[in-house]
Amino acid sequence: MVSPVTVVKSEGPKLVPFFKATCVYFVLWLPTSSPSWFSALIKCLPIFCLWVFLLAHGINFLVSHRSASRILAGLIFSAVGDAFLIWQEQGYFIHGLLMFAITHILYSSAFGMKPLDLKAGLLMGIVSSSCYAFLYSYLSGPFTYLVAVYIALIGFMGWRAIAGMQLCNDLWTWTKLSACIGAMLFMVSDLTIALNKFCFPVPYSRFKIMATYYAAQMLIALSAVETRDDEDFRKRS
Repeated sequence: MVSPVTVVKSEGPKLVPFFKATCVYFVLWLPTSSPSWFSALIKCLPIFCLWVFLLAHGINFLVSHRSASRILAGLIFSAVGDAFLIWQEQGYFIHGLLMFAITHILYSSAFGMKPLDLKAGLLMGIVSSSCYAFLYSYLSGPFTYLVAVYIALIGFMGWRAIAGMQLCNDLWTWTKLSACIGAMLFMVSDLTIALNKFCFPVPYSRFKIMATYYAAQMLIALSAVETRDDEDFRKRS
Protein backbone atom coordinates (compact mmCIF):
# COMPACT_ATOMS: atom_id res chain seq x y z
CA MET A 1 0.00 0.00 0.00
CA VAL A 2 1.31 3.44 -0.94
CA SER A 3 2.31 5.56 2.05
CA PRO A 4 0.05 8.56 2.71
CA VAL A 5 3.18 10.73 3.10
CA THR A 6 4.36 9.68 -0.35
CA VAL A 7 0.96 10.49 -1.81
CA VAL A 8 0.83 13.92 -0.15
CA LYS A 9 4.26 14.77 -1.57
CA SER A 10 3.26 13.51 -5.00
CA GLU A 11 -0.33 14.73 -5.28
CA GLY A 12 -0.35 17.71 -2.90
CA PRO A 13 1.12 20.26 -5.34
CA LYS A 14 -1.54 19.42 -7.92
CA LEU A 15 -4.25 20.30 -5.36
CA VAL A 16 -2.86 23.75 -4.54
CA PRO A 17 -5.05 25.47 -7.20
CA PHE A 18 -8.11 23.75 -5.70
CA PHE A 19 -7.33 25.06 -2.21
CA LYS A 20 -6.72 28.56 -3.57
CA ALA A 21 -9.98 28.52 -5.54
CA THR A 22 -11.87 27.31 -2.46
CA CYS A 23 -10.39 30.15 -0.41
CA VAL A 24 -11.45 32.64 -3.11
CA TYR A 25 -15.03 31.34 -2.89
CA PHE A 26 -15.20 31.73 0.89
CA VAL A 27 -13.39 35.08 0.95
CA LEU A 28 -15.58 36.68 -1.72
CA TRP A 29 -18.74 35.05 -0.32
CA LEU A 30 -20.87 36.49 -3.12
CA PRO A 31 -24.56 36.96 -2.16
CA THR A 32 -26.87 34.22 -3.40
CA SER A 33 -29.66 36.78 -3.78
CA SER A 34 -27.94 38.21 -6.86
CA PRO A 35 -27.08 35.26 -9.13
CA SER A 36 -24.71 35.99 -12.00
CA TRP A 37 -22.32 34.25 -14.33
CA PHE A 38 -19.46 35.58 -12.22
CA SER A 39 -20.86 34.02 -9.04
CA ALA A 40 -21.38 30.77 -10.98
CA LEU A 41 -17.73 30.88 -12.10
CA ILE A 42 -16.46 31.46 -8.56
CA LYS A 43 -18.60 28.62 -7.22
CA CYS A 44 -17.50 26.19 -9.95
CA LEU A 45 -13.83 27.21 -9.92
CA PRO A 46 -12.74 24.67 -7.24
CA ILE A 47 -14.41 21.89 -9.26
CA PHE A 48 -12.66 23.09 -12.43
CA CYS A 49 -9.39 22.79 -10.49
CA LEU A 50 -10.24 19.16 -9.68
CA TRP A 51 -10.71 18.56 -13.41
CA VAL A 52 -7.19 19.88 -13.90
CA PHE A 53 -5.95 17.73 -11.01
CA LEU A 54 -7.13 14.57 -12.76
CA LEU A 55 -6.09 15.73 -16.22
CA ALA A 56 -2.61 16.42 -14.85
CA HIS A 57 -2.14 12.66 -14.54
CA GLY A 58 -2.37 12.40 -18.32
CA ILE A 59 -5.01 11.54 -20.87
CA ASN A 60 -3.59 8.03 -21.21
CA PHE A 61 -4.11 7.48 -17.49
CA LEU A 62 -7.76 8.53 -17.70
CA VAL A 63 -8.39 6.47 -20.82
CA SER A 64 -6.81 3.34 -19.38
CA HIS A 65 -8.48 3.63 -15.95
CA ARG A 66 -12.26 3.74 -16.19
CA SER A 67 -12.78 4.63 -12.55
CA ALA A 68 -10.70 7.80 -12.90
CA SER A 69 -12.44 8.83 -16.13
CA ARG A 70 -15.86 8.29 -14.53
CA ILE A 71 -14.90 10.42 -11.55
CA LEU A 72 -13.80 13.15 -13.98
CA ALA A 73 -17.15 12.85 -15.78
CA GLY A 74 -18.90 13.11 -12.40
CA LEU A 75 -16.97 16.30 -11.65
CA ILE A 76 -18.05 17.76 -15.00
CA PHE A 77 -21.73 17.10 -14.24
CA SER A 78 -21.18 18.49 -10.74
CA ALA A 79 -19.94 21.79 -12.15
CA VAL A 80 -23.01 22.02 -14.39
CA GLY A 81 -25.19 21.24 -11.37
CA ASP A 82 -23.45 23.94 -9.34
CA ALA A 83 -24.16 26.47 -12.07
CA PHE A 84 -27.85 25.52 -12.17
CA LEU A 85 -28.13 25.87 -8.39
CA ILE A 86 -26.88 29.43 -8.60
CA TRP A 87 -30.27 30.15 -10.22
CA GLN A 88 -32.31 27.71 -8.12
CA GLU A 89 -34.73 30.42 -7.03
CA GLN A 90 -35.37 31.13 -10.71
CA GLY A 91 -36.60 27.58 -11.25
CA TYR A 92 -33.39 25.66 -11.93
CA PHE A 93 -33.21 23.61 -8.73
CA ILE A 94 -34.55 20.47 -10.42
CA HIS A 95 -31.99 20.88 -13.21
CA GLY A 96 -29.22 20.94 -10.61
CA LEU A 97 -30.76 17.93 -8.88
CA LEU A 98 -30.67 16.00 -12.16
CA MET A 99 -27.00 16.87 -12.77
CA PHE A 100 -25.99 15.66 -9.33
CA ALA A 101 -28.09 12.51 -9.72
CA ILE A 102 -26.01 11.70 -12.82
CA THR A 103 -22.88 12.52 -10.80
CA HIS A 104 -23.80 9.94 -8.16
CA ILE A 105 -24.43 7.31 -10.84
CA LEU A 106 -20.98 7.97 -12.29
CA TYR A 107 -19.31 7.86 -8.88
CA SER A 108 -21.09 4.61 -8.03
CA SER A 109 -19.86 3.15 -11.30
CA ALA A 110 -16.32 4.32 -10.53
CA PHE A 111 -16.39 2.68 -7.09
CA GLY A 112 -17.62 -0.59 -8.63
CA MET A 113 -19.76 -3.46 -7.39
CA LYS A 114 -17.01 -5.59 -5.83
CA PRO A 115 -16.97 -6.45 -3.03
CA LEU A 116 -20.76 -6.45 -2.65
CA ASP A 117 -20.88 -6.08 1.17
CA LEU A 118 -24.62 -6.46 1.77
CA LYS A 119 -24.26 -5.37 5.40
CA ALA A 120 -23.01 -1.97 4.29
CA GLY A 121 -25.84 -1.86 1.76
CA LEU A 122 -28.40 -2.62 4.45
CA LEU A 123 -26.93 0.08 6.69
CA MET A 124 -27.07 2.68 3.94
CA GLY A 125 -30.59 1.55 3.06
CA ILE A 126 -31.72 2.17 6.62
CA VAL A 127 -30.00 5.57 6.77
CA SER A 128 -31.42 6.64 3.38
CA SER A 129 -34.92 5.44 4.25
CA SER A 130 -34.81 7.25 7.58
CA CYS A 131 -33.75 10.50 5.90
CA TYR A 132 -36.55 10.26 3.36
CA ALA A 133 -39.11 9.35 6.03
CA PHE A 134 -38.14 12.50 7.93
CA LEU A 135 -38.29 14.71 4.82
CA TYR A 136 -41.47 13.21 3.39
CA SER A 137 -43.98 15.32 5.30
CA TYR A 138 -42.24 18.49 4.12
CA LEU A 139 -42.25 17.53 0.44
CA SER A 140 -44.94 18.26 -2.11
CA GLY A 141 -45.50 18.02 -5.84
CA PRO A 142 -42.75 16.45 -7.95
CA PHE A 143 -40.26 16.71 -5.09
CA THR A 144 -42.09 13.87 -3.34
CA TYR A 145 -40.66 11.37 -5.79
CA LEU A 146 -37.63 13.32 -7.11
CA VAL A 147 -36.12 13.51 -3.63
CA ALA A 148 -36.83 9.81 -3.11
CA VAL A 149 -34.95 8.89 -6.28
CA TYR A 150 -32.10 11.25 -5.44
CA ILE A 151 -31.72 9.86 -1.92
CA ALA A 152 -31.68 6.32 -3.34
CA LEU A 153 -28.91 7.28 -5.77
CA ILE A 154 -26.69 9.04 -3.26
CA GLY A 155 -27.32 6.26 -0.74
CA PHE A 156 -26.25 3.71 -3.35
CA MET A 157 -23.12 5.74 -4.03
CA GLY A 158 -22.36 5.82 -0.31
CA TRP A 159 -22.84 2.04 -0.11
CA ARG A 160 -20.35 1.42 -2.91
CA ALA A 161 -17.81 3.74 -1.30
CA ILE A 162 -18.14 2.03 2.09
CA ALA A 163 -18.03 -1.46 0.55
CA GLY A 164 -14.77 -0.67 -1.22
CA MET A 165 -12.98 -0.07 2.07
CA GLN A 166 -13.01 -3.74 3.16
CA LEU A 167 -12.06 -2.87 6.72
CA CYS A 168 -13.00 -6.32 8.01
CA ASN A 169 -10.59 -7.98 5.58
CA ASP A 170 -7.79 -5.49 6.27
CA LEU A 171 -7.64 -4.79 2.51
CA TRP A 172 -8.38 -1.09 2.71
CA THR A 173 -6.18 1.58 1.18
CA TRP A 174 -5.92 5.27 1.95
CA THR A 175 -7.60 6.10 -1.38
CA LYS A 176 -10.58 3.86 -0.61
CA LEU A 177 -10.82 5.57 2.76
CA SER A 178 -10.71 8.90 0.92
CA ALA A 179 -13.61 7.82 -1.32
CA CYS A 180 -15.62 6.65 1.69
CA ILE A 181 -15.15 9.86 3.69
CA GLY A 182 -15.85 11.89 0.56
CA ALA A 183 -19.12 10.04 -0.06
CA MET A 184 -20.21 10.55 3.56
CA LEU A 185 -19.44 14.28 3.41
CA PHE A 186 -21.40 14.54 0.15
CA MET A 187 -24.39 12.99 1.90
CA VAL A 188 -24.05 15.41 4.81
CA SER A 189 -23.87 18.35 2.40
CA ASP A 190 -26.96 17.27 0.46
CA LEU A 191 -28.93 16.46 3.59
CA THR A 192 -28.18 19.97 4.84
CA ILE A 193 -29.47 21.37 1.53
CA ALA A 194 -32.68 19.34 1.87
CA LEU A 195 -33.28 20.35 5.48
CA ASN A 196 -32.65 24.01 4.74
CA LYS A 197 -34.78 24.07 1.58
CA PHE A 198 -37.73 21.90 2.59
CA CYS A 199 -37.85 21.74 6.39
CA PHE A 200 -36.39 24.60 8.42
CA PRO A 201 -33.56 27.13 8.28
CA VAL A 202 -30.23 25.53 9.18
CA PRO A 203 -27.85 27.92 10.96
CA TYR A 204 -24.84 28.78 8.76
CA SER A 205 -26.29 26.43 6.15
CA ARG A 206 -24.39 27.81 3.18
CA PHE A 207 -21.03 27.48 4.92
CA LYS A 208 -21.79 23.95 6.10
CA ILE A 209 -23.08 22.91 2.67
CA MET A 210 -20.15 24.28 0.69
CA ALA A 211 -17.40 23.26 3.14
CA THR A 212 -18.56 19.64 3.22
CA TYR A 213 -19.25 19.66 -0.54
CA TYR A 214 -15.81 20.89 -1.58
CA ALA A 215 -14.12 18.52 0.86
CA ALA A 216 -16.20 15.63 -0.49
CA GLN A 217 -15.35 16.38 -4.11
CA MET A 218 -11.65 16.72 -3.33
CA LEU A 219 -11.54 13.39 -1.49
CA ILE A 220 -13.44 11.59 -4.24
CA ALA A 221 -11.14 13.08 -6.89
CA LEU A 222 -8.13 12.07 -4.81
CA SER A 223 -9.41 8.50 -4.66
CA ALA A 224 -8.90 8.24 -8.43
CA VAL A 225 -5.13 8.03 -7.98
CA GLU A 226 -5.67 4.61 -6.38
CA THR A 227 -5.29 3.16 -9.84
CA ARG A 228 -1.67 4.26 -10.02
CA ASP A 229 0.70 1.62 -8.68
CA ASP A 230 3.42 1.96 -6.06
CA GLU A 231 6.16 2.22 -8.64
CA ASP A 232 4.51 5.27 -10.24
CA PHE A 233 4.46 7.06 -6.89
CA ARG A 234 8.08 6.19 -6.13
CA LYS A 235 9.19 7.59 -9.47
CA ARG A 236 7.28 10.82 -9.04
CA SER A 237 8.03 11.46 -5.36
